[in-house]
Amino acid sequence: MKIDLDDVQCLKETKVTIRGYRRRTTIPKEIAEMLELKNGDIIFWVAMKDGRVLLKKPEV
Repeated sequence: MKIDLDDVQCLKETKVTIRGYRRRTTIPKEIAEMLELKNGDIIFWVAMKDGRVLLKKPEV
C-alpha cells in the first residue's frame, strides 16, 4: 500500500492487548483530539478488501 506523506496529518503506532475474547488498542491522543472523541463516543472500523482499515467517527 502506498501512502502519500503529504496527505498524512498524524502517524502513530499502538499495541493490541488480547484478554480472552477481547481485543483492545489505544487511540493516540492526537487522533482522538482530531476526531474530537469523548468518553462513550462510537467509532466505525471499516476493513477494506485491500487490507486498509479506516477509522471514522459518525457524523451527527
